[in-house]
Amino acid sequence: MTKDIDSVAVVGAGTMGLGIAQIIAMAGYKVQLYDTVPGATGQALIRIKNNLQKGIEKGKLSQQQMDEALQKISVVDDLQEIKSDLVIEAIIEDIKVKQQLFTELEAVLPEKALLCTNTSSISVTSIAAGLKHPQRFVGMHFFNPAHIMKLVEVVSATHTNEQVIMQATDFVVSLDKTPVMAKDSPGFIVNRVARHFYVESLCVLEEKVASVADIDKLVEATGFKMGPFRLMDLIGVDTNFAVTSTVYDGFHQAAKFRPNRIQAQMVAAGYHGKKSGRGFYSYE
Repeated sequence: MTKDIDSVAVVGAGTMGLGIAQIIAMAGYKVQLYDTVPGATGQALIRIKNNLQKGIEKGKLSQQQMDEALQKISVVDDLQEIKSDLVIEAIIEDIKVKQQLFTELEAVLPEKALLCTNTSSISVTSIAAGLKHPQRFVGMHFFNPAHIMKLVEVVSATHTNEQVIMQATDFVVSLDKTPVMAKDSPGFIVNRVARHFYVESLCVLEEKVASVADIDKLVEATGFKMGPFRLMDLIGVDTNFAVTSTVYDGFHQAAKFRPNRIQAQMVAAGYHGKKSGRGFYSYE
């Protein structure tokens, strides 16, 4: 555990939020988990327990480690109850919603508390706009599934204090993750590079060069653990589309980042991948 950080709040109990809460608890920190959706935190605790149980079955942790991690996590029903040294936001990729959340958090948290966003593509500086103390705001971008993926992008906004960057980096290391420093540019590092993994695959599908399954099979045969369409279903077709749209706008609508209409139609139809039961593949 790092100096000056004893407790951490995770706002958002979806797939990313629960994974982040899990690894933080396993690192020995007390965790407050909050979500505005009724029942979301309860479902998150069930999924965290299932994840830890799988870890026991694979011999990666003991029953005692699982019990200790679960005891570290507490559910918070009111945002006003959050009193942590560091808070990580893992909610919808909507800048206005994020800005409103951090305005409310800034009002209830102590001045030394770090404010972190798990945004995958929105400008960290823009999210912090309007805060009284933007110098304590930093991007901390985990990857899905958070309890497995080692990489975390630590993104400095225009006003972020260097000491805050150091604290955030040390915190990521304490989670047994690998921090990579990134500037506040559209998509940061990974999502900027990865756009073409998805966009070009969608273009190949749109041009009827090959089917979804064949494209995935080909990519996986070259060494990737998951093909682009399986990965989009896992991440969330809607989430992936939102990131592509943000990066596209961030680069002044450069053609190489243009979102694909196939993906746009799937989002409109509610085919969001595994979480909805149907995406490029059926999970019903």
